[in-house]
Parts: sequence; structure tokens; C-alpha cells
Amino acid sequence: MKTLNLHVDYIKFKPLKKALKSIKELPDKDKKEKEIKEALVVLTAVEKADKSVPIVVKQLVENIKDIASQVKTKNIVLYPYAHLSKDLGSPEIAQEVLEKAEEELKKHKFHVARAPFGYYKEFELKVKGHPLSELSREIRIDKEKEENKEDKIIKEEVYDSKQLLREISKSKLDSSKLKDNDHRILGRKMDLFSFSEVAPGMVFWHNNGLITRNELINFWREEHKKAGYKEIQTPQILDKKLWQISGHWEKYKENIFLTEYEKRIFAVKPMNCPGGILVFKNSPKSYKDLPLRVGELGVVHRQELSGVLGGLFRVIQFTQDDAHIYCTEKQIENELAKVIDLVDLFYKKFGFEYTIELSTRPEKRIGDEKMWDLAENTLKKVLEKRKVKFKINEGDGAFYGPKIDFHLKDSLERTWQCGTIQLDFAMPERFELEYIDSDNKKKRPIMIHRTIYGSLERFIGMLLENTNGRLPTWLAPVQVRVLSFTDRNIDYAEKIITRMKELIPSIRIDFDFEQKTVQSKVKDAEEMKIPYILVIGDKEEKDGVVSVRKGGSNLVGKMDTDEFIFKIREEIEKRI
Repeated sequence: MKTLNLHVDYIKFKPLKKALKSIKELPDKDKKEKEIKEALVVLTAVEKADKSVPIVVKQLVENIKDIASQVKTKNIVLYPYAHLSKDLGSPEIAQEVLEKAEEELKKHKFHVARAPFGYYKEFELKVKGHPLSELSREIRIDKEKEENKEDKIIKEEVYDSKQLLREISKSKLDSSKLKDNDHRILGRKMDLFSFSEVAPGMVFWHNNGLITRNELINFWREEHKKAGYKEIQTPQILDKKLWQISGHWEKYKENIFLTEYEKRIFAVKPMNCPGGILVFKNSPKSYKDLPLRVGELGVVHRQELSGVLGGLFRVIQFTQDDAHIYCTEKQIENELAKVIDLVDLFYKKFGFEYTIELSTRPEKRIGDEKMWDLAENTLKKVLEKRKVKFKINEGDGAFYGPKIDFHLKDSLERTWQCGTIQLDFAMPERFELEYIDSDNKKKRPIMIHRTIYGSLERFIGMLLENTNGRLPTWLAPVQVRVLSFTDRNIDYAEKIITRMKELIPSIRIDFDFEQKTVQSKVKDAEEMKIPYILVIGDKEEKDGVVSVRKGGSNLVGKMDTDEFIFKIREEIEKRI
């Protein structure tokens, strides 16, 4: 069984019509819209392996009790949601599991609502957004039997290379319901990235996509160096004890990938901060070292159910452009202001409009209330001083501190959090961080967690959709393509390419000298969203010029070759 557990402010649902003929017609009173507030919504998918109803129900109820106790709610909504699995069990067993689970939960004094089974339904909900508000669970029944079954599958299918290739080839993007500027469509057309069932939720970066990704990283590094940041890199696998100290083990254990080495449990890191803290602790610190700004482009992994993955926006493996600032209490406001300036610089560079939310203390948190009061008031004060519009998002802060979140919109007008600034008094306490102050006494630093891109993968998806794939010249995988009008123009075209490489050694330039029409060649270049297309024919060769076509435009103008080279070199060097 797979479940997605959402802690919500409210959920509304209404049956529309029967999806299964075998299901009895609902009475009129049950066809009306229902609304349940302050609840744990449990989206469930019963699978073929879930044959023993009593065992399934027992484990499902135990999971729900565990999560409900952590988010402190007695309101449960059981919601059948087949999309979480491709290996669904029979409708009869699924319905029985939900009915029995409802009975058992009521025995434990829960208020239970159950969405009708076998019906098409419309629903609306508002998820709280704190660290425990979205938890995916997989309930495995009869572990030994399942492992034997898995071994059999491995022997019969996985090691049969032809069968594996057939399975991989079935994994194709269904673009029928996607907009033309959806990043998944653009990624395929521009040969940027792909996904495969052999690594769900993990990006296979193609050469073109990796170029854009690396250019974004280079820009990040340059701007952070200017802003006084040092860069580090920490291991991806760390002892579980570290995550117990930080508090992530208790909050995120179900979403952490685990492995064992020499009888020790290790976690594939879901966040970068604990590793960065160990770097801080590695040597004594003085007040003269603060503020200390340390950045890391760290690869992290978080378990997600396949049903909630979505292109680059929701993945299992992603790169966070984390940075952690260690400072004194007097330095907090100035450091926060500098981070906001840096976020604004980045987003304006890419033409993004953004909204800001101030997320306050969640129900489940660490640290005393005085700390939370100070942290929340400080963040609010900094935003108010800047006279920026922001929305209060009650209860959605991190478990260790409140935060300022920066949201961007995708092609469907959905908002996604990208950048964030989190003020943390708790982690320094847990890890016993210290510095020697001017009075020669040991004191705790304050810690600011922050990202700008957020997830580099998500940011690239946003960038593709907001530009319709027409990236600025400095980010484009191919910056210039040279087209020959006929074969007799190839020699002159090659001389232009050589000249451009001499004056701009790093330029990404290619050519199309195939024996096909110029119209066809232009169409191919437009499909790849190449910023500049140079058409070389007899007239251009005679006059010693190039015909320049700006990607996405029908305008064609003649330019002196060196004049064009100086123009594009400026665009690349100045990143405009």
C-alpha cells in the first residue's frame, strides 16, 4: 500500500459520477459537497500485494495514528487515490480496507470522514506546508515474501537486458495535456534532459542541458565570491546519529534513503546543513571570523512517491544552492538584508517576478518561545524596513526557525517556492557551536540558512517556461548556428566560424551545411531555440557580410562579420 499524508487547513470534496459499475449508487445526502477542517488527509492506494485485509488495516491504522499524533489532529479523512500506484489491487479489497480502517480509527477516538470509493470526485484542499505536512509512506506486507518475490523479478526481468530495454522504452512523456512551453516538452525538443524508470525522479542531464546548468553554477559562484562567501563540499552519506542531533531523523526519517555499512546506519543526506555545521566545528572561531558566509551546491535526495513526481519541479535527487551564515545577534539584520539583495539581483537577472511569504512557527518545533519571538520579529522588521509586500504564512516555518520564502510562477500559474531565508537559533544549540567573543567568553553564533535558486532543477524548469526555451545568449547551449545557402558557400561559412572562434574562444557555435532548403534549416534551428542564426549565401559572400536572424523573429538583417562578433561577445561576457 502507498499513502500520501497531508496535514491540511481544510479539504472539500464532492462525488460527481460512478467510476466503477460494481459500486452501489450513493444516497442523495452523500452526494453533497463535504468540508472538513484541520485534518490529516490520507490519500491511499491499495496494491496487489495487500491481500491480507486485517494485516493491511492494522499497519495502515498504526501509520495514521503515528502521523496524527505528530501533527496533533484527531480529524482523519480517508481518500482513495489510485494515482499513487501502477500496481493496484482489486476494488473489493481496497474498499474493504478503507471501511475497516475507518472502524478501527473510530475505536481510537478519531473523527473519521471517508470519501466515497469508486466515484469520480472533485476536491480542493489547502496543505499547511510545515515539515510534517506532506509525508509519503509505503506499507509493505509480509516482508520475507515480498523480498522473495522481488528476487524472482530480478532474476526473470532485470537481468534480462532485452526485457529491461523494453520496459525503459515504454516510459514516454504524455504531452497531450501539457502547454507548449511546459519545461518537459522544451527539455525534449532542445535535448536538455530526460528521465528513466531505472532512476525515478532523477534527472539525466544531456550535454545541452548540462551546459545551461553549469553556466548557472558559474554565475552563482561569481556572485557569491563577490558577496564574501566561501564554498565547501560535504559528503552525501552521513551517519544517522548526525541526523538525530539535528532533529531531521525524527521529522523526515520516512523520506530519507538509508544504507548500512559495517553494522552502522547511514543516511543519504536530504539537507546540507548538518554537514556544513561540522565544517564550522572543525576549528575554533573568533568574533573576528563572523559573519562567516559558507555556500554549498549540494546534491540531496528525498524519497517521494512516483505519483507526486513532476518533471524538474518535483524530483527525488536535486541540487540545493545552500549557504549558511554564522553571525552575532547584532549582525543578523544586516546579513538578512544582504541576502534579500542577492535574491533580488538573481531574480531580476532572469526577469522573474516573485512574491514573498513570512512563514511563522509550526506546531511541531524545537527551541524556546523567546527564541521564536525574537526570530519572527527580526524577519518581519527587515521586510518592513524594505517596504516590500509580503504575506504571513502562519505555522509554515521550519521546525528550527521561521523563514522568508520567495515564490515564482510556472506556465500553469502555480506558485513554487524557490529561494528561502531561515533564521535559526536552535541548531547552534544542538550542535554546541561556539565562538570566542571580544570579552574572551564563549558564545553561541546565530545561523541563517538560505537558498536563492532553491532547487537548481526547479529553477531551470521555471526559467525554461518563463522564456519559452529562448534562453539569453550566455545560457543557451548553442549560441550561434551558421547555415549555408548552397554548397559553394561552405568555404566562406567555415572562415566565419574560424573568425568567431578566434575572437570568442568560448563561443558555442555549430553549423548546418546539409543539402536541404534554408527554410528547413531555419526551422531546425528554431526548434532548438538557438539565439542567433547566420545565413550565408552568394550575396553575403560577395559583400563580406552575414545575414543575421534573431531566434524567434522573422527579421533578417545584414551585418559586418566583426560587428556581429563584437555584439554577441558583449552579450556573453556581460550576461545580457
